[in-house]
Amino acid sequence: MWIRGVLGIVLIVIGGVWTAQGSGTMHGSAMTGHSQYTGLGVVVILIGLGLVGWAWRLRSRGPR
Repeated sequence: MWIRGVLGIVLIVIGGVWTAQGSGTMHGSAMTGHSQYTGLGVVVILIGLGLVGWAWRLRSRGPR
C-alpha cells in the first residue's frame, strides 16, 4: 500500500518538473519550451494522483 503512495508522489513531482520545463517556466534542459512535455507531465501527474488516491482508499478501509 505505501509503495503505491510513494510511487504516486514521485510521479507527481516528476510530472510537475516536466510540466514546468515544457511550458518554459523551468529552464536548463533539452525539454525546455517543448509543449509535448507539458502534456506528458500533466498525464504523469494524473497517474500519480490516481496512485495516491488508491493508496489512501486502501489505507482508510483498514486491514481485512
